[in-house]
Amino acid sequence: MRAVILAAGRGRRLWPLTENRPKHMIPIAGKPIIQHIIQELRAEGIRKITIVINSFGEIIKQYFAEGRTLEVNIDYIHQRRIQGTADAVAQLKDQIADERFILFYGDLYLSPRALREIVAAYSNMEFDAAIAAVELPAQKNQYGVLKVEDGYVRRIEEKPDRPLPTSLVNAGIYILDKRIFEGIKATRKSRRGEFELTDSITYLVKSGLKVKAIPLDPNDWVDIGRPWDLLDANERALKDLEPEVNGYVDNKATLVGPVTIESDAKILSGAMIEGPVYVGQRTVIGPNCYIRPYTSLGQNVRIGNGCEIKNSIVMDNTKIPHQSYVGDSIIGEDCNLGAGTITGNLRLDGRTIHMNIKGTVIDSGRRKLGAIVGDHVSTGVNVNLMPGVRIGSGTSIGPGITVYRDLPSNVIVKLEQKVTEIKRRH
Repeated sequence: MRAVILAAGRGRRLWPLTENRPKHMIPIAGKPIIQHIIQELRAEGIRKITIVINSFGEIIKQYFAEGRTLEVNIDYIHQRRIQGTADAVAQLKDQIADERFILFYGDLYLSPRALREIVAAYSNMEFDAAIAAVELPAQKNQYGVLKVEDGYVRRIEEKPDRPLPTSLVNAGIYILDKRIFEGIKATRKSRRGEFELTDSITYLVKSGLKVKAIPLDPNDWVDIGRPWDLLDANERALKDLEPEVNGYVDNKATLVGPVTIESDAKILSGAMIEGPVYVGQRTVIGPNCYIRPYTSLGQNVRIGNGCEIKNSIVMDNTKIPHQSYVGDSIIGEDCNLGAGTITGNLRLDGRTIHMNIKGTVIDSGRRKLGAIVGDHVSTGVNVNLMPGVRIGSGTSIGPGITVYRDLPSNVIVKLEQKVTEIKRRH
């Protein structure tokens, strides 16, 4: 049994987190997104895995190599130009013989239960192909929408501009065989300028093939396309994680609920951790810190005295030394937050938080959403980051500044003070 993972996309909607890594390598619950898929495939006995990458995906290749450390066999195919999902699958033509294969978009988080359901359907010979589907009525325009009758797909419309009388959307997981290449050959560019795999599958449906819809529970699936989706995926992954404590925990520290602490990590006196929480290798927390649920801390992270971290992802080698608050936020690698840095995560009026995504302001649907901070960012003392702002990689923010809008990469932001001296009268 072979699995194919599409991981050639750059993920520009996730800027600035994708400036230095493909989106598939952003960590959730201590592991890159794509690693969660690979490990679940291995748990289901699937060891033959092909990953489709682009030049930026060399980071994926360097990280996983041939897959031996994960006890799988990984090979790679390069998609030279990013021209859509059908073009990505077309690269497999010389590698796929007569076998069926399971295809995944590489920016998904799936629960173990969802993956088991997909694998269980693999051997069902009553259909020619299959698409996993989830019910998301409020977000139909972001996905391919499926018209399903008697359990089989009759029509697919990719990211429609108009409401359709269905709430089933394409979950980005397929069971296919070599006949898909006939559909791809007949596929023309969509109005978005891409070769869409859903158009190729529509061709198969019109040709008389039986394409099954495999329903998944929406709670078992997250499509990671926007920054706040990472927080959702991180929450799901932490819930699925088996807690294990391998590091040092001071006898005056408190752990509540499921907490995973990797080797060589240290939890110092007075620290309070409420799970589910993940703490990576060599990370030091405390003294007197409060780590709240759904927080993932990478390797060699330093959380200093009097800090509070809540529902956030903090990546490797980042330092948050003392008296800072990080809530509902994502902080990149090698950052250094000055004392008293605060990420605001709630609007004063309590409304949902909007974020600028590729030039379009989008409602996140979340009342609580903090900052999205790239790699190598530093802040001075008493910096405030307002809800939903994004800070580009390599940017430095001077002391005492409140940031109300997104900041580009590699800039220095400082507040210049004018000092007026007035001689006292005696």
